[in-house]
Amino acid sequence: MRTYSAKPGEIDRHWYVVDASEHTLGRLATRIATILRGKHKAAFTPHVDTGDFIVVINADKVRVTGKKETAKTYMSFSGFVGGHKSESFRQRRARHPELLIQGAVKGMIPHNRLGRSVITKLKVYKGPSHPHTAQQPQALDI
Repeated sequence: MRTYSAKPGEIDRHWYVVDASEHTLGRLATRIATILRGKHKAAFTPHVDTGDFIVVINADKVRVTGKKETAKTYMSFSGFVGGHKSESFRQRRARHPELLIQGAVKGMIPHNRLGRSVITKLKVYKGPSHPHTAQQPQALDI
């Protein structure tokens, strides 16, 4: 018996829509990362992008537990003197809530060329509407 290896041309991709309201950020991100990677399929191949597309709506209503709302900080450094910026979870949610889910999922996929192609299949929107109705995404229960 030979091991099956999926080819990029023979993969059928589906579109799923996920409502992030009242879901915990980490648990939602792990489920999304699994589907983006394609690990839920029988034809999963580690070196081929076999995953599906995910559209996340209501990103501004995602939940966190404990004191993460005020204590969790996101930091960035430009490399220049005085180029250190930080903001709390609450500030980032008010400014750009899509980055919360994108950052959590990005940390759960490979950090290489494959991961960069996988993350492009994630579409996150802060409101309840999205422009991907032509793809007829199915509702995904998390």
